[in-house]
Amino acid sequence: MKFLKNRTVLGIVCIALALIICFAITPLFNASKSSTMKIIRIKNDMKIGQEITSKDIETIEVGAYNMPSDVAQKSEDVVGKYAAMEMLKGEYILPTKISDTPASENAYLYGLTGEKRAISITIPSFAGGLSGKLISGDIVSVIAVDYKEKGETVVPEELQYVEVIAVTDSKGNDDETVTVKPDGEEEVELPETVTLLVTPVQANILAELEAEGEIHVALVYRGTAENSQKFISAQESLLEELTSEDGKEKSESVEGAAQEKELQGEAAEKKYESEKPEIEAVIIKSDATAETTAETYKTDETEVTANG
Repeated sequence: MKFLKNRTVLGIVCIALALIICFAITPLFNASKSSTMKIIRIKNDMKIGQEITSKDIETIEVGAYNMPSDVAQKSEDVVGKYAAMEMLKGEYILPTKISDTPASENAYLYGLTGEKRAISITIPSFAGGLSGKLISGDIVSVIAVDYKEKGETVVPEELQYVEVIAVTDSKGNDDETVTVKPDGEEEVELPETVTLLVTPVQANILAELEAEGEIHVALVYRGTAENSQKFISAQESLLEELTSEDGKEKSESVEGAAQEKELQGEAAEKKYESEKPEIEAVIIKSDATAETTAETYKTDETEVTANG
């Protein structure tokens, strides 16, 4: 206590502490504030699920003080990833803002490559959409009522095997939504539309049916992706045959005269009925041992052997 009461000693201690603060601690603090680092930030506004490219980011030098340790510093850590949330120009990129995969919401739309289209058709009734039982990945046939105003109900050859990629209710939700009413009663939102993955030709036919006719959807197959692809491949093969047949008929009609066109049209119609392209009827059969057996099925228009 006597030592602390000695003003001379106390003064010397205070001066020493002041010198340490001024010439040691303060410079270190200032140095840490003045140090810089290079980071990656957003150059263009990004939407949820959008893929980040080199054109969407830029490298800048900023002060390292108070900068999050996990902020993105290398472009290779960001390019090719997807925006997990909406990001605005100038934002720093943190791990929580990016994802290795597209956003789960509407993720199926980010898989489009330009070869096929995603198109939605309205479910006209509860029964028309398989009583709300359709799910993503199902293979369905589209049934057209009063097809081309001929009074016939048919499955167009172009729409025998089509893949479902989403089933959506009136509020735009893809998953089954349960709403709780004020009285406590639960109300399930029923699907209003079915989104299908189709070719441009199929998309045009579906658009016509949506505008002019009534559509029903029939479930063909639900199961593994491998078996589902067999149905899609069979449909694609038929589409190629139909396209080549149409092209051949058009070239023949251009070369002939008016009378010849009429005769050729009748001959082509007869030929089409006798040599109508056949779609492969894919049959998936399973038993208790989970094995499939190759079977041959014959109908009036189809004959195919399918190996499950």
